[in-house]
Amino acid sequence: ALIALEATVVIQGPAGSREIPVDQFCTGPGKNVLEPGEIIVELKFPPRPGHSGSHYRRFIPRNEMDIAVVGVGASVVLDESGENFVSARIGLGAVAAKPFYAQEASELLAGQPVNDETIKKAGEAARSVIKPITDMRGTEEFRLHVTGVLTERVLKKAVERARG
Repeated sequence: ALIALEATVVIQGPAGSREIPVDQFCTGPGKNVLEPGEIIVELKFPPRPGHSGSHYRRFIPRNEMDIAVVGVGASVVLDESGENFVSARIGLGAVAAKPFYAQEASELLAGQPVNDETIKKAGEAARSVIKPITDMRGTEEFRLHVTGVLTERVLKKAVERARG
């Protein structure tokens, strides 16, 4: 969700303060850009334009472990009619070594009509850019499927919110 909302991370440490885009914070599994002595002190979000909405969902197979198999966040901006995408951002997590901005899937929505076909294409594009693994929580094929389904659901909810 933070990637979809274009958040920035404010980090404070012995050398001073710095800001980085949230999609650059994680560098790999369990790793990030924090140096010794640094902490996160703030998350900043740019102002949202009118006719915008966002949503986040994650799929967790069990109650015992709060570890997502797939996480999808989306933010959309619609035109005044609410019938066309002006822009969109889709962030994906738990489907690669680190969370990332699904640029191709996001950009294909710009200027397109808001309908099931367009949203399905974005779901397919999101599936095509992930690098999932097979582990005890799910197979590669399962994660591919869930990524497409969740991307479509999250986009539909973001559109609903953008329409008010």
